[in-house]
Amino acid sequence: MAQVPFPSNLLPGDGSPEWMSKADNAWQLVAATLVGLQSVPGLIILYGGAVKKKWAVNSAFMSLYAFACVIFCWVVWGYRMSFGDKLVPFWGKPGVSLDHVYLFERAFLGAFPNATMVYFQGVFAAITLILIAGAVLGRMNFYAWMIFVPLWLTFSYTFTAFSIWSTNGFLSKMGIIDYSGGYVIHLSSGVAGFTAAYWVGPRLNKDRERFPPNNILLMLAGAGLLWMGWTGFNGGDPYSVNSDASLAVLNTHACTATSLLTWVILDVIFFRKPSVIGAVQGMITGLVCITPAAGVVQGWAALLMGVFSGSIPWFTMMVIHKRSKLLQKVDDTMAVFHTHAVAGTLGGLLTGLFAEPRLNQMFYGFPGQYVGFFYGFHPNMMHSAFRQMGIQILGILFVVFVNVISTSLICLFIRLFVPLRMSEEDMEIGDEAAHGEEAYAIWGQGDKLENSSSKYGSSLYDDVESGAPKKKHGGMVEMM
Repeated sequence: MAQVPFPSNLLPGDGSPEWMSKADNAWQLVAATLVGLQSVPGLIILYGGAVKKKWAVNSAFMSLYAFACVIFCWVVWGYRMSFGDKLVPFWGKPGVSLDHVYLFERAFLGAFPNATMVYFQGVFAAITLILIAGAVLGRMNFYAWMIFVPLWLTFSYTFTAFSIWSTNGFLSKMGIIDYSGGYVIHLSSGVAGFTAAYWVGPRLNKDRERFPPNNILLMLAGAGLLWMGWTGFNGGDPYSVNSDASLAVLNTHACTATSLLTWVILDVIFFRKPSVIGAVQGMITGLVCITPAAGVVQGWAALLMGVFSGSIPWFTMMVIHKRSKLLQKVDDTMAVFHTHAVAGTLGGLLTGLFAEPRLNQMFYGFPGQYVGFFYGFHPNMMHSAFRQMGIQILGILFVVFVNVISTSLICLFIRLFVPLRMSEEDMEIGDEAAHGEEAYAIWGQGDKLENSSSKYGSSLYDDVESGAPKKKHGGMVEMM
């Protein structure tokens, strides 16, 4: 048979070598951009709308700065330390990712060049630092934040990314399942954020007692970008336009919707009032929980994970938090500990339970090595199932240990040069003191013009971190 020539747009060339898939490369760039949009402008406007008016500019700027700083550090040294040649079992050798010869080479996974992989992994690193910012909003010295971002990226994120995601990392070689960052991003940011909040110290007492969102609709717009952007967050991790990417996307949205609904139902049952802020919290916990499992679990497991992610973090936030002296002491502004550390841990454990062997083989390419516990009740798989759960638990312990130690050391180091916390006087003022700018030229700090809260009741989430007990309406059990 005569050979049919390729169309001219499919012919290999200097910019399109034979090993490169144009479709995979295009999707990977789109997925990376969707993840970038989760941060800029997604979390910028979510944070900017969710905080008290006097902190809107500062909160948004912390996110914008972190994104820019991480991308710079990532291409100069961070990417190679996370995915390059092994220096030690948990850390790669530093090196620049700027030369076109290196950037045009094939990435360590996928049929696309290093340039695409550097971009894709860079926006994941950036959102991790922005999530940490959520725990210290409303009082962290911006100069301290400017130093914290590159140090934490270098001496914490690169450790976990290399250990879990790099093909040379020790947990990766052991067989840990972290499909898209439940450990590397969410558990890390939750633990690091809580630890940083401990060292930075609390907000002003009056801000802890009342911290109303200055613009809930703006916050919802940011939350919407976060949710839809997760299509690229989880859908981009097979590094290919294939069926597993489609499954990951569908599972992501199914779990998230179930989690949001579960959270709202619990609010209605116990507080007789559906809260939109609570709904956003349920959305976030669903997204976080499904992340380590997105493409390796069945659809029914994604729904179950949504039920768990909408209920267990709800319980830790609304019940345990109010009864724990440690959780009360640490001022975690956006409840990052509950939405990311608790939900990320939950996701890692449930992944170990529900990961389906065939889907694992499709994603990882190794038959029989990755077996969820519920699929291990077979003589030939029992050992693999127990081993998988052990590795998942080991990964949790490793991430917690690394982030508590590294974040503490970084905060203590920064404190030698600049205060971690703004002065009491500057915290009274907020944005004007920190940046000489204000978000809105309107009256008040989000207070109502009339005392409508006494008529309708205040939001359940005015400040989940406040230590003051709050009685709920309708004779309900006092959980706050």
